[in-house]
Amino acid sequence: MLPVDGARFLSDLHTLRGFGASGVGKGVVRPAYSDADIAARDWLAGRMRAAGLEPVFDPMGSLFGLAEGRSLLVGSHSDSQPEGGWLDGALGVIAGLEIARAAREAGGPPVSCVSFQDEEGRFGVTTGSAAWSGALPRAQVDGLTDPAGVTLAQARGAMGDRLGDWVDPARFAGFLEMHIEQGPVLDGTGEAVGVVEAIVGIRDMVITYEGQQNHAGTTPMALRKDAFQGLSAFNTLLNDRLRNIVTPATVWTIGHVSLHPNAHSIVPGRVSFSMQWRDGEVDRLDRMEAVIRETAQEVAAARGMTVGFGPMLGIAPVAMDAGLRAALREAAEAEAPGNWREMPSGALHDASNMARLMPSAMLFVPSIGGISHDFAEDMAEADLVTGLKVLAGAVARLAG
Repeated sequence: MLPVDGARFLSDLHTLRGFGASGVGKGVVRPAYSDADIAARDWLAGRMRAAGLEPVFDPMGSLFGLAEGRSLLVGSHSDSQPEGGWLDGALGVIAGLEIARAAREAGGPPVSCVSFQDEEGRFGVTTGSAAWSGALPRAQVDGLTDPAGVTLAQARGAMGDRLGDWVDPARFAGFLEMHIEQGPVLDGTGEAVGVVEAIVGIRDMVITYEGQQNHAGTTPMALRKDAFQGLSAFNTLLNDRLRNIVTPATVWTIGHVSLHPNAHSIVPGRVSFSMQWRDGEVDRLDRMEAVIRETAQEVAAARGMTVGFGPMLGIAPVAMDAGLRAALREAAEAEAPGNWREMPSGALHDASNMARLMPSAMLFVPSIGGISHDFAEDMAEADLVTGLKVLAGAVARLAG
């Protein structure tokens, strides 16, 4: 067992929370490439250096703390949602730092840590690790835009001369990521940790309806080409048409809507909205995509509007590595006998991209009430330390 320091781990985790603290509970506002995000990365680089690791920023702004020679890589991401929790991603980053630090203090094994950039998808889907792994072609990176129309190239410019070269994936023997569950299962059962079996696949694209902008008082309802009514009709039809395709574990979400001109007395002429769906089977994801496209086109034709589809973003379902999972299971049983489970991940994580490059696995810890992507996200500190010890136990077993 690596001699991890729970108090030091918690202290660093709370310090990281201070970068972009929302003022509401323990929430944070630390989107990718924001001032708070960059300041947090500078602080992390200093902590890595103090731990005897070499801090290296790659061209995306992902921050690696590199041990000498070939090592295990442990980490997650430190950027947040626009209204984010203090643990989402940050937990895995600080766990990686503490395990790498403890391993170095104990004389081995070599462990590196990482905070990937833009996992939360300001510019896409797990953008930093996707670019590093090749899941996202690097030639496309600069042209990606956020919901406000800012390009990734513009946002990345704020990192100035920090950015360096790509880190060679061959220097890592595998990747481990600890994360809050972001769901209610572990909290509901009272179990200490969950060993992730597989991560679901995700598809994400923007759909745009172009209708006719017009006066809200003088345009008869029967003559309107109301873009928002098109969105409403699409949503109603889609829920019905997916019924015979999906399983209880399948999810789909319209999470972002941009209405133009977004005024009280104007029939909206254009609406763009995000369409995201997740499932563990590629075939089901494909069938859902066909229904989504067909339904959107049918609604547009029926209402005299045009429809456009943005680029498809996403990652295929990914099984976690059997050997790394075995180490996590053994460590979980040693630290919390009979009080852990194996489970799937319904959320997307950097480990999905890492699995393209090296053996990868994940460990979940319970989130209170299953709440995440919200200022109210929280977790008992004793549970945080238990998760750290399980992860450290797995690293020690893999080294042995």
